[in-house]
Amino acid sequence: MFEEQVTKVKITSVVIVVGMSAMLAAVVTDHWAVLSPRVEKLNATCEAAHFGLWRLCKKTIFMVKEDPQGKGCGPISLPGAKNCSYFKHFTSGEEAEVFEVKTQKEYNISAAAIAIFSLFFMILGTLCVIFSFGKGRDYLLRPAGMFFAFAGLCIIISVEVMRQSVKRMIDSDETIWIEYYYSWSFTCACASFTLLILSGAALLLISMPHMPRNPWETCMDAEPDTLD
Repeated sequence: MFEEQVTKVKITSVVIVVGMSAMLAAVVTDHWAVLSPRVEKLNATCEAAHFGLWRLCKKTIFMVKEDPQGKGCGPISLPGAKNCSYFKHFTSGEEAEVFEVKTQKEYNISAAAIAIFSLFFMILGTLCVIFSFGKGRDYLLRPAGMFFAFAGLCIIISVEVMRQSVKRMIDSDETIWIEYYYSWSFTCACASFTLLILSGAALLLISMPHMPRNPWETCMDAEPDTLD
């Protein structure tokens, strides 16, 4: 790998690390969406919820005044009793069973599975980048770029599946939640998609053959770059 390529790959690797960190934060946390019921009266408790790919957390909040952001019960950062349960496709439990019935279980299973594929592609891309620094192995930048692009595509598909899951839950007549908004885990997932897609494209461009220095030269006629 030429010195100029090494510098570009190192800069791209920094962006990749940020994108990977954002994706890991999105996958392991449960603040993708915050759900809120209608608040009928003040000085009473209400039950808000937030969830991610793996579990649902309900929080009982004592409402003294209306939410200034118009989010119904909340904001979720207010103190209150919290109860979290993993979804039934991993463990059993009453909370998980309610969640399964009311939110289209297949949506969340699909989102979690697609996120796991995204992690798998990310690991493969990382290994390719590491080994590409070896002598004569710069060809590994091409599969690395594709793996990171695939990881980004998988995470954005997972985001869309979760959006549909939330929409189904809000539209259902069986749930108490009528309002929702996407939280910071959702933002991390969207940011990781952007960074991983851009990083994958950058690695593919870096791995392309150098263009001729003069317009009348062909790629075979151009003088090869030399190491400093």
